[in-house]
Amino acid sequence: MPAAQMVTAIAAEAGEAAVRLREATPPSPLYRSTALSRRFGCNVLLKCEHLLPTGSFKFRGAYNRISLLTPSEAAAGVVAASSGNHGLGIAVSARERGVPVEIHTPADASPAKLAAIAAQGAVLVLNDGDCLAAERSARQAADERGAAYISPYNDRNVIAGQGTMAVEMLQQAPHLDAVVLSVGGGGMMGGVGAVLAQHSPTTELIGAWPANATSLLRSIEHGSAIEVEEQPTISDATSGPVEPGSITIPLGMELDPTCLEVSEERIKAAMRVLAEDEHWIVEGAAGLALAGLEAVADRLAGKTVAVVICGRNIDFDRFMEAVA
Repeated sequence: MPAAQMVTAIAAEAGEAAVRLREATPPSPLYRSTALSRRFGCNVLLKCEHLLPTGSFKFRGAYNRISLLTPSEAAAGVVAASSGNHGLGIAVSARERGVPVEIHTPADASPAKLAAIAAQGAVLVLNDGDCLAAERSARQAADERGAAYISPYNDRNVIAGQGTMAVEMLQQAPHLDAVVLSVGGGGMMGGVGAVLAQHSPTTELIGAWPANATSLLRSIEHGSAIEVEEQPTISDATSGPVEPGSITIPLGMELDPTCLEVSEERIKAAMRVLAEDEHWIVEGAAGLALAGLEAVADRLAGKTVAVVICGRNIDFDRFMEAVA
């Protein structure tokens, strides 16, 4: 399907997914931060995805995908790949339907996130290597047993689920000059961007990448998945290679977001700002989005900007080390 048609289709599917999602959770708040509005000189609205049931926006796509399983697919179980938040969303959503779950993760994924996934009854399979190695392992396992494989980003139903965030934002604040979000595999950017493109085309889509982890950004620039040597980042949820053939690459090319690269120092500083101004403990990917706003705040002065606070699932000691 051409990328332009995919954008239209995902926007429509996000509207349907938003109706399904109401069975599991109310909309996450879109909260105006007086302190951050004063700090950055614009009207800052925080989309509080860290308050969703699993502490992350990933619950949206996971719930939508699990909801769409046929009875035979549900009986066969699902296999997913994740560094943490997607796996937890799948595990929680699948448990509600009684669907067996196996989650393949990098062995060095956050211990807190792995423990949360295991607590939901999912089988964990740890893989040496990066996120892409876990994705390949999960796809192979799903193929061998005839189970559904659920990618954290390369799945249209998952992307549509993430797009429910934008459906809510446009209901909560009909006029948005910009939306700033963090980017990893591109599922959130694809879903949110598709809804904005169809229903609020004047809203600027701004994607922030850690400067240490730009695999999708370089792939979008190249036009296909390419290998990028990444470095460790506090925004671990947005790191890792992109699966060859991922639909998020043509989606990113079609949506043409404003792309930012943010240093580790600015991400950590933004996490500290959220702790100081809002008294919130959030993970690096949430700090990344706020750091993205900081990078463009001067040209957004006086405008209304939504910043996606995408998750809170971080080890406390790691958080304290980051903001010290």
